[in-house]
Amino acid sequence: MAGLLRLISPYHRSHHRKRLTAKNNAAQASAPPSQPSSPTKKNAAAAASPSPAPSPVKPTQQPQPLAGVLWPRLVVNKLFRKTSGSHAFVADFPVADDAAAFEPEFDDGGCSPDADASRCVKRPRPQEPSKTLKYKLFASTWNVGGVAPPDDLDLSEWLDAGDGPYDMYVLGFQEVVPLRARNVLGADKNRIGMRWIELIRAALNRSSQRAGAGGGGSDGGRQKVHPVRDGGGGGDLTRDYRCVVSKQMVGILLTVWVRADLRRFVRRASVSCVGCGVMGCLGNKGAVSVRFWLHDTSFCFVCCHLASGGREGDEAHRNADATEILSRTTFPRGHALNLPHKILDHDRVILLGDLNYRISLPEAKTRLLVERQDWKTLLENDQLRAEVSRGGGAFRGWSEGAIAFSPTYKYYPNSDTYYGGGRNKGEKRRAPAWCDRILWRGAGLRQTRYNRCESRLSDHRPVRAVFAVEVDAPRNLNSLRSFFMSERFDDRARSPAADRMLRKGDVNSARFAETL
Repeated sequence: MAGLLRLISPYHRSHHRKRLTAKNNAAQASAPPSQPSSPTKKNAAAAASPSPAPSPVKPTQQPQPLAGVLWPRLVVNKLFRKTSGSHAFVADFPVADDAAAFEPEFDDGGCSPDADASRCVKRPRPQEPSKTLKYKLFASTWNVGGVAPPDDLDLSEWLDAGDGPYDMYVLGFQEVVPLRARNVLGADKNRIGMRWIELIRAALNRSSQRAGAGGGGSDGGRQKVHPVRDGGGGGDLTRDYRCVVSKQMVGILLTVWVRADLRRFVRRASVSCVGCGVMGCLGNKGAVSVRFWLHDTSFCFVCCHLASGGREGDEAHRNADATEILSRTTFPRGHALNLPHKILDHDRVILLGDLNYRISLPEAKTRLLVERQDWKTLLENDQLRAEVSRGGGAFRGWSEGAIAFSPTYKYYPNSDTYYGGGRNKGEKRRAPAWCDRILWRGAGLRQTRYNRCESRLSDHRPVRAVFAVEVDAPRNLNSLRSFFMSERFDDRARSPAADRMLRKGDVNSARFAETL
């Protein structure tokens, strides 16, 4: 608590004194004159004695706003973990939460046969056997080190916009703002986060002219984020993506995008933020989690920034942060529905971020093995791999793809040289490590790519992964009707009779098909 008071006292105390002084002055200036009372001896004596001249009332000074400094109420909310609500996020379109158009009926029996009996999650029991749809999901994490993105930063290479197409993008950032006291204690500064979102939007939604321009060097001097490619290919078809949800907590930003024609199948989006930083509750460390349904499959994505440090005992802090995130993250169960409440209750889960796990070897030996690219020996001593494989580890049951790329931390700014290699005298030593990772769990997820990208914007390198995702979709009227009402079906191809039946909504699939 003493450390926290030292952080807020320069702002809290001075601002409180100004408000108190202004309030007293205003009260004195607006106070009505006192009514004369019946004369008494004391009053007569007081009237006879000379009264001192009244001091002039100073004009009321309005408290000047302190940009980015948190009011005490906001500090208390953060200390007592008061959340901003599960629906307080940014999105391109309203996501249905309980709309009848997206809610199939449940049977009276409770859980469907494919539900997990241990959590008894109610899921719709389709009238006919469900079908499996396959999608491509792109996930990436990037600690940008508090560096604001330049206006000319081109993210299309990092997002693999040319080699897609991908159906879904899950992008996590850490330190989008510097982790200073006023950023941690103050209101979240979303301006820089919105700049990142607009750059992502520009990279994903390329114009047809740019898509057909090819690689003729028309980018000029624009900065790019170049991936280390492990496979070629890619068409130049123009695509349109919409933001399902974007949420920021201090420096952690998580944003999810889907193809525009999939947006009508996305529902029940919500967010949950857990702070694990100062005093175990502030948001300089912690996680932002989002969840939603795509068709009949629930997704949960978690963007983490765990405790830092390479000293003995710091690994235990990271494990504690991960355990806190998994236990304290909760989502609404829904109206009369037993929806997944915890992270691990969802069907498909991806966890990414700056997990800060290090390599348990002496620094000199670590640097030597990195120069030799002896990834096998390094990974045998990687702390996160030990947690995944250990029986009682914080990440027991999670999966991670094979790592065949250099450690992503820590670099000198605008350099390809690892930090602490003796360039400057007296600087802190930082052994290279794979701090930035992507994990997953749940059936129906298969990783097809896991690599890093080359960007000198910060002291970290971004890491990305590609997944083949299986999604359950019902074979019933709702899915058929949704298809014919979606943007993928030309309205002119429907007959007038089919339009009338769609508006009524009381037909079966066979009758509807006959009218087409």
